Formats: sequence, structure tokens, C-alpha cells
Amino acid sequence: MIDLHCHLDLYENPQQVARDCIARDVEALSVTTTPSAWRGTKALDCGSPRIHTALGLHPHLAHQRKTELPLFEQLVLETAFVGEIGLDGAPEFAPHWKDQMTVFTGILTTCQRVGGRILSVHSRRAATAVLNVLAENGAAGTPVLHWFSGSQRELTRAVSLGCWFSVGPAMLAGEKGRKLVEKMPRDRVLTESDGPFAQIDGRPILPWDVQQAVNGLGELWSESTAAVGARLVENLAQLLSCAPRL
Repeated sequence: MIDLHCHLDLYENPQQVARDCIARDVEALSVTTTPSAWRGTKALDCGSPRIHTALGLHPHLAHQRKTELPLFEQLVLETAFVGEIGLDGAPEFAPHWKDQMTVFTGILTTCQRVGGRILSVHSRRAATAVLNVLAENGAAGTPVLHWFSGSQRELTRAVSLGCWFSVGPAMLAGEKGRKLVEKMPRDRVLTESDGPFAQIDGRPILPWDVQQAVNGLGELWSESTAAVGARLVENLAQLLSCAPRL
């Protein structure tokens, strides 16, 4: 199973969830919301090569943690993965848009300078703005749009820019999400949980619950779950081949 966007450090018992990921053979991208959280989150991998820790600065926290950009610049040399980063256009974050842009563009500039990274990108209600910034910073790496919720036109543009997509059970539960996933290139789709923020059966989703997304993709693509699983493994291998050698 593959969970390309989860917040291991934000579970109630992150050490146990991380151990369970390893025991269940889940390949996970553990994203962070601030640079100062990266080292502690990295320690959760217990040395497993199947848990990758991304260095991030979440747009919701940009106005509070923009002072951590210098720390980001130091730590980015230690990881091939960056996330969660991006922009959020929800009304409650509108007052901090300038800080969001400063942080997002600053991170992409840094990623370009160090040779590019695999990027897990937040774009809620801000898809066009995110795509504009990605287009202006094409050497920043390989963007994976997490839980993409833009328009069909924005999706078409994202595909043309070379973006990948991570989709979870929550996205596949809605008609809009399914219609978007139908139009995504199947060789650029991976599964995610977005745990513990996303919910499933009234509880925080866990990384291995991505099996529900595999099932949903099978229905959408008219493929067996085994075929979908094999395709996702191939996709992950292709994505990881884009990661820089540190």
C-alpha cells in the first residue's frame, strides 16, 4: 500500500502508527507542517526506507512560521521530499495571502537552487495561483498535487505542467472528486490518506486505509484491485526515480 500524504507526527500515538506502517508494509510520505518539526518527525521512521519524511511549511501556518524559512534552507539538503507546502484560498486565510506567497515562492526558489525535490502541494481554493507559481519555478522539482479540488480546466493545466496527483478515500467519495480523478493520467496517480485530518468511519483515517482508495480507483478505472495496486507500485517507482540523490 502507498500513502503519499500523511501527517504521522500529528496522530495521537505517532510512534505506534509508524510502527504499524512498517509492519503492514505501507510505503508512506510523512509530511510536516513546519521546518522545526522535521527532525522529530524523521525519527518516527525507525530507519525504515519505506517511510519518507518531507520537509514542509503549511500555508495555514505561513504567517506564523515564515521566520523558519532559513531553517528550511538548511534542512532541505537532508531530504529529497518537500511538503506540505502550497497555498490556501479559503476566506479565513485570505488575510495571510501575502505571507503564503512569500513562503511558497521562497521554498520553490530554494528547491530550484538545490536541484529540485519531490513536492507534496496543497492547493485548496487556490489551484490557479498554485499552478502559476509552479509554472514560474519549473526547476523546483516534481509537484504532486495533494487532494486536488480545482476545476476541470485547472486540472488540464496541471497535467500539462507535469503535475502528479495523490488521491484518497475522501476525494473518491464525492462526485466532483471522482470526475477529476477520471481525467487524471493514470500513470501519474498515487494514493494518500491525509491522516489524521481526513476521517473514515467516524475516526481519523490511518495510512493503511488507502486500500479504500485502491478499491475506489478500481471501480472508476474498471480494473481489478490487483491491477490498480500493480499500477500504483509502478507509478511510485517512476516518481521516486525523479528524486535527487543526496
